[in-house]
Amino acid sequence: MSQSSPVLGPAGTTGPVDAVVSRMRALAAVLPERDGVAVFNRVYLTVTEDIDRRLGAGEFPDPRAAAALDVRFAERYLTAIDAAEADLRPPACWRPLFQLRHHPQVRPLQFALAGVNAHIGHDLALAVVDACRTVGCEPADLADEFDHVGEILTALEEQVREDLMPGPDLLQLADPLTHLLGAWSLERARDAAWAAARALWALRHSPDIAEEFAERLDAAVGFAGRLLLTPLAC
Repeated sequence: MSQSSPVLGPAGTTGPVDAVVSRMRALAAVLPERDGVAVFNRVYLTVTEDIDRRLGAGEFPDPRAAAALDVRFAERYLTAIDAAEADLRPPACWRPLFQLRHHPQVRPLQFALAGVNAHIGHDLALAVVDACRTVGCEPADLADEFDHVGEILTALEEQVREDLMPGPDLLQLADPLTHLLGAWSLERARDAAWAAARALWALRHSPDIAEEFAERLDAAVGFAGRLLLTPLAC
C-alpha cells in the first residue's frame, strides 16, 4: 500500500480512516477464521472502527493530527500484508506472524498479541514520525493523540484477553501460556514506541543512523514476536 500523504477531510476527518477500515473489512471477508493474520485483523479492525467513530464524534483534541497518525499507523500493517501477498519479505517484526499463521499449536490469543506486538513495538514509532512529516509538527505535538489512541488500545487488549482466553486452565501456573502472557505488556510496548519515535525524530537529519536504529528495532520486535508465537500443546 502506498504511503503517500492522506488527504484529510474537514470536520470529522474520517475519510482516510474509512479507507483503511474498508481494506481491513475486505481482508476479514476473505481470510479463514483460524488464520493467525485474520485473528489479529479482527482485533485491529475493532480498534480502527472505534477510532473512526471517535474522530467523527470530535473526541480528539486535534482531529487532523489524530487521523494522520491513525492512517499512517494502519498503512504500516497493510504494507506488510501487501508484501506477504506478493511473496516479498515483510518487516522482521511481522515475519513470525506470517510464517506461523496456520500452526495448529499456536493459540488465537498468541496470534492476536503477536500482531499487537509487531504493530505497537515497531510500526507505531515509525507512524509517529510519518504523521509528524504529514502534518508538519514535532512528536510532542502528537502526545495527546498518541495517549488517546493508547488508551483505546489498552482497553481493547483487556477485551482481547477476555475473549480469547482458552478457558479455566489458563489459571494454572503450569500452563505455558500463562508465562507468555506475563512476559509481554502493552503499556511497556507503548512507552518504548514513544521513546523510539522521539529518537527517530531526533535522528531525522542523520538518515543512515536513523535507518540502522529502525532496523535494530524491527529485529528486536520480531524476536519478541517469535517468542510470543511459541507453539504450545492445545
